[in-house]
Amino acid sequence: MKRILALGLSAALAGCATGTPHHGPLIAAPANCIDIHFPIYFEEGSASVTPQADRLIVDAQRRSTGCTVTRIDVLGLADAPGGPAANLELSQRRAMAVSDALGHHGFQQALVQQGAAGDIGALAPSGAARPLRRRANVTIHLAPPAH
Repeated sequence: MKRILALGLSAALAGCATGTPHHGPLIAAPANCIDIHFPIYFEEGSASVTPQADRLIVDAQRRSTGCTVTRIDVLGLADAPGGPAANLELSQRRAMAVSDALGHHGFQQALVQQGAAGDIGALAPSGAARPLRRRANVTIHLAPPAH
């Protein structure tokens, strides 16, 4: 009987020593549902989403997994050169292009709120042009999932 007990104990301990991986965490970590902010930059005079911008959106989709997306804000901007009407129209096209790309990558377009600032704020009080205005600012508002 002692021999059988010793063999059983040896087998149990040997199973622990093999380092057999478990199949997932015992306790699941909660999703990190913090709002995501990022800019999408454009070429001068363009409203085409670049491959780099697509990668940012894919990363945002990955980071929002496990969370509830409550709203997405997209604000299109434009540089100072050009007329105000043309810059407003360009910033609107940029906001629409980003909204479309968000929808293409799995975000619900019904949650997207678009805005366009045109070239408002593109010049500093000194009259100098502010750099890097060829963009759309994106904020993805996240909340923990409802249980």
